[in-house]
Amino acid sequence: MKYAAVIEYIQDADKVNAVRPTHRAYLTSLIEKDQLFGSGPFDDGYGALIIYEADSMEAAEALLRADPFHAAGVFVRWTIRPWKMVFSNPRLMPA
Repeated sequence: MKYAAVIEYIQDADKVNAVRPTHRAYLTSLIEKDQLFGSGPFDDGYGALIIYEADSMEAAEALLRADPFHAAGVFVRWTIRPWKMVFSNPRLMPA
């Protein structure tokens, strides 16, 4: 099942940028294990949306808590909700 996490970041761009490479390596590892559906930051600097593939809400939160951004204090607060994709437009998907 998919779980969407809306995550608020600290407002310290230098710290976020410093940890971003390890955060992205972690997300890449989740893709390789089929535990990440998609993710990306909000353009306004608020934080990010991460959609996990997990067996439970607890498992999704464990994936979030294992993220280097969480360990570095980049994640301030989050909400995780079960999410079901009903529509998608393949023409609008990034290449």
